[in-house]
Amino acid sequence: VETNIQKNLVGSAMAATIGGFNAHASNIVTAVFLATGQDPAQNVESSNCITLMEETVGGDLWISCTMPSIEVGTVGGGTSLPAQAACLQAIGCKGGGDTPGQNAKQLAQVVAAGTLCGEL
Repeated sequence: VETNIQKNLVGSAMAATIGGFNAHASNIVTAVFLATGQDPAQNVESSNCITLMEETVGGDLWISCTMPSIEVGTVGGGTSLPAQAACLQAIGCKGGGDTPGQNAKQLAQVVAAGTLCGEL
């Protein structure tokens, strides 16, 4: 917890980091974007994140990764390429979904979950 505070929060503030807080979100975002047919140029906005860690009363680690501006889509563009469509299918995000935007929301959650795993 203390390392996260010193490295990701204080260190990033001292370096005048905007939006990344010393996380390596852009690596995960770009990998998922390329695999799922997203526009890799949207990496800059989509990598905006902050990772927080706290020790709970019971002594467990609580960690969160907030990514407020992930830009993804599951219909059109590169999502129709065979390999990318297969990746979207494998994670249950291919197409528009039963409710408009449902699969895009799920894909954004996959990106955030992958980033959180990388931060651990």
